[in-house]
Amino acid sequence: MKILVTGFEPFGQDTENASGAVVERLRGFEWDPGLEVVTSILPVTWSGSAPALLRAIETHRPNAVLALGEAGGRAAVTPERRARNVGHGRIPDNDGAPRPAAPLDQGPEFLNTRIDPALLVAAIRSVSVPAEVSDDAGAFLCNAVYRALLHETNLPGTFIHVPAVRTQGSATVGRETDPNAASSSTNLTIDQLTNAVAACVKAVAELLRPAV
Repeated sequence: MKILVTGFEPFGQDTENASGAVVERLRGFEWDPGLEVVTSILPVTWSGSAPALLRAIETHRPNAVLALGEAGGRAAVTPERRARNVGHGRIPDNDGAPRPAAPLDQGPEFLNTRIDPALLVAAIRSVSVPAEVSDDAGAFLCNAVYRALLHETNLPGTFIHVPAVRTQGSATVGRETDPNAASSSTNLTIDQLTNAVAACVKAVAELLRPAV
């Protein structure tokens, strides 16, 4: 069983991205025999993020994909129920490129996750981290990557937003998922977020493991 977990590089002037930090820490985990976890850090660019995801899938040939991103307006870990068919860069990406709101593909308005978000919420809460299902992945690059995963592949896959935790200082970006949300503070740490995602990985592996 091989599961790919992706996160994003730092965005804007920030030197950290919580999703990328989680991915880095997952690389040091000891996994159960028969479970291999591979990782990739995606660029925060309209031209590069979705292609980088698809290249990672082609390279690693995983059985499932958990894509991560950060949502600075949220205080809980939020598995996303669906990806919408719109991309919008209200502010420039790491290449300095904005994006007017426009469809991402020729598909329907929404594509639904292929991994039950309630299962992931239960796994996250089992390690004492707050979690809830989200119905809105936004319109920025997190949603674009999620949409590519669901539209361009048939793999079991989903997207999980984590709060914009920093090991030093506070996030100055990461609010693009919920640009109109009120500010949310969290006492969560990167270690807790890593444990939450690791619990999701194990839950997905168990879900997909063939019955004996």
